[in-house]
Amino acid sequence: MRAQADEFLGAMAAERRRSAHTLDAYALDLAQLQEFAAHMKIKNWRDFSPAAARQFAAKLHQAGLTGRSIARKLSAARALYRHLLRANAAAANPFAEVRAPKTPRRLPNTLTTEELESLLAKDAADAYASRDRAMLELLYSSGLRLAELAYLDCAGLDLASGMVRVTGKGDKERVVPVGGHAARALTAWLQHRANLAAADETALFVNQRGARLSARGIQYRVAHWARRAGLGRRLHPHMLRHSFATHVLNSSGDLRAVQEMLGHANIATTQIYTHL
Repeated sequence: MRAQADEFLGAMAAERRRSAHTLDAYALDLAQLQEFAAHMKIKNWRDFSPAAARQFAAKLHQAGLTGRSIARKLSAARALYRHLLRANAAAANPFAEVRAPKTPRRLPNTLTTEELESLLAKDAADAYASRDRAMLELLYSSGLRLAELAYLDCAGLDLASGMVRVTGKGDKERVVPVGGHAARALTAWLQHRANLAAADETALFVNQRGARLSARGIQYRVAHWARRAGLGRRLHPHMLRHSFATHVLNSSGDLRAVQEMLGHANIATTQIYTHL
C-alpha cells in the first residue's frame, strides 16, 4: 500500500504542476490513511470499503479536525484512488461519496490600504530586494496564488499588453491584468534577472543560485518584508490575494469580474468577499 501511495505522489510531482507544499500535505494525509488501514487490518487498497472510508472520516471528526481539514484528507484519498483505478489497482473509489461535515467559513484576513502602502513603500536597495518588490506587487496587483507565482515563467508575462498568463488549480490557465506599479517593479527586476538567472532557467523569479525560487522561499521573503514594514502580524502570500479581491470588489462592485480574475470555478467561493 505504501509503495502504491509513493508511486501516486511521484506521478503527481511529475505530471501535474503541484507546489511542494501541496505534495507534502498529500503525503501526510495518505500516511494517516495508511495508519488507519493498518489499524483496521486492511492490507490492500482494493479491500478498502465505503464503510471503512466513512469510518475514517468519522474518526477524523472525533479527533477534533475541522470540516475543511477533513475535506482535504478525503480529497487526497479520492485522488489516490483515481490513480489506482487508472492503474487497475482498485475496482472502485470507496471515498467517492464520502463528504466532510460543513463548518462555518471564516472571513479571509486582509491588509488595509495603509498597511499595503507601508509594505510596498520600501525602496529596492539591491537586486534581490527588487525581486521581492516585484513579487509583492504582482501578488497584490493580479491576485495570484502562491503556486501560480512560484511556477510563473518569463514567457507568461507580457508587459507590453500589461497581462500575465498563469496556470491555476486543475491546470486551468487564465490571463489577468498587471497594474502599473507592478509593471514598473517587474521591469526593474527583469534587468537584474538577466545577470542572475541560470542560462536555461525559465522561471520569472529566481533564487541566489539562479534557479527557480520555491514556494517556501516566496513565503519566507513575504514574511521578511512584513516584519520590515512593522505590520505586527504574520503575512502570507494568500493574504495579498485576499486583499486584492476585497479592494477590487469594494471599488468596482463587480463580483463576476473578481471571480474571473481570481480563477474561481464557482462564484459562491468569491462571494465570501462580500461579507468583509
